[in-house]
Amino acid sequence: MPATELTVTPSGQVAGKHLLIPSGPEGTFYPHIQDWVTAQRKAGKVVRDVSSGVLVKGIKQWAAYEHKVGGKTVRTVFKIT
Repeated sequence: MPATELTVTPSGQVAGKHLLIPSGPEGTFYPHIQDWVTAQRKAGKVVRDVSSGVLVKGIKQWAAYEHKVGGKTVRTVFKIT
């Protein structure tokens, strides 16, 4: 499954899920989402799949991951094509 990294803005909650709205240019393209996950794990980051807890406006298929950078939690969202 090819995937493209998205820049998103949080916009509240809908039905208990976090609503995210794409807000910038598309980022890096990966031939498969697992390529990004593997690179993060090799770098020693613990990556957690949070796709079931988010909605992305205007995108039919997405994947969302969270990992910690310093004391902050960073959410990375991908559009699956």
